[in-house]
Amino acid sequence: MSPILETMEVFRIVGGARLAGEVRVTGAKNSVLKLMAAALLAEGTTTLREVPDILDVDYMAELLRRLGCDVIRDRENRTVAITVPEMPSHQADYDLVRKLRASINVLGPLLARCGQADVALPGGDNIGSRGLDMHVAGLERLGATVHSEHGFLIARRDERLRGASIWLDFPSVGATENLLMAAVLALGTTVIDNAAREPEIVDICTMLQSMGAQISGVGTSTLEIVGVDILQPTDHTTVPDRLVAGTWAVGAVMTRGDITIHNAVSGHLEIALSKLADAGAQIDLMDNGFRVRCDTRPKAVDVVTLPYPGFPTDLQPHFIAMNSIASGAALVTENLFEARFRFVNEMVRLGADVRTDGHHAMVRGRTSLSGAPVEAADIRAGAGLVLAGLVAEGMTTVYEPHHIDRGYEGFVADLVRLGADVTRVFVDERI
Repeated sequence: MSPILETMEVFRIVGGARLAGEVRVTGAKNSVLKLMAAALLAEGTTTLREVPDILDVDYMAELLRRLGCDVIRDRENRTVAITVPEMPSHQADYDLVRKLRASINVLGPLLARCGQADVALPGGDNIGSRGLDMHVAGLERLGATVHSEHGFLIARRDERLRGASIWLDFPSVGATENLLMAAVLALGTTVIDNAAREPEIVDICTMLQSMGAQISGVGTSTLEIVGVDILQPTDHTTVPDRLVAGTWAVGAVMTRGDITIHNAVSGHLEIALSKLADAGAQIDLMDNGFRVRCDTRPKAVDVVTLPYPGFPTDLQPHFIAMNSIASGAALVTENLFEARFRFVNEMVRLGADVRTDGHHAMVRGRTSLSGAPVEAADIRAGAGLVLAGLVAEGMTTVYEPHHIDRGYEGFVADLVRLGADVTRVFVDERI
């Protein structure tokens, strides 16, 4: 009996490259998807700029189309124009929502605009449990009724939402965004305490303010929102992607390279850049970016992930990869997503010395890694494995690269421009 062959796409990386040159970062994935959802709050055409050409934007665009919006993407100029009808549809179906966890962010805007929202329980990256309890509790404080039924989260309001005081048990980015977008059209004043402070939260606040929302405390842990009757469409430029910028910064250090990163905000990566400096990097700040250089083997650095302004969990895999070839040993502590360490199993396949115990990982640096087939389980793990492949002997094959495509525009092309030997190919696998 002949074997069944399945064709799949992979990244092939030949180790030994030194990354050097210049890259430009686009708008942040973790912001633009929420900005697209926020466009639902105003009838008319909202234009977003610096929109990255990534799969997740395609998914969100299709979701908005199914809600009745007209979405036009100009990939060359990195813009998306979203024309919202007077009354959008209120149901977000599972076939799209399962691909994109950020789709839960249509819940707040649809509830505020339409009085109802039926959103399939989301999927996205497989990095651990991210419950919706705080979303639900906050919306109920604003006067909504929320329950789950047949795989959908169903929210209703009989009258206009009303302002309330909301305390978040944890500074959840998603809950902060959803409650913020619901509150801007509520009657009266809403106060969100222990709110997330990420630059992406500031970005959505800035956009909402340009639409006519009244928000104070932006960038702090206490947001005060005075509801308005109506919002207007706007034209907004997305904040630069700090996680893509951080990926290139770590890549420069791991490969003993020299990368100038344009359209990046160094202040959004303060702790991560400080850690890279501790590892031996020289970092030069510029008006619209920064340069990262490292001429020697990096030194291992301890990392503890925390909500912003703490060290970002999305850069944890990159630092495990860096520590795996650094001099010395380091302890990496993951406080946000318990399943992030699944990435470690793939690093071990490359020869890394990493031992996990609960939410800690002890990484002992080795002088080299060894190329092997590995699998990307999520966006950031995939990027971390590519960085590891750059410093591994021989060839590394990264399977499931579509995860990387969800967060990085033109990743392979940028790597090649910087001097890496990386190709994207189709292979036949026996199943």
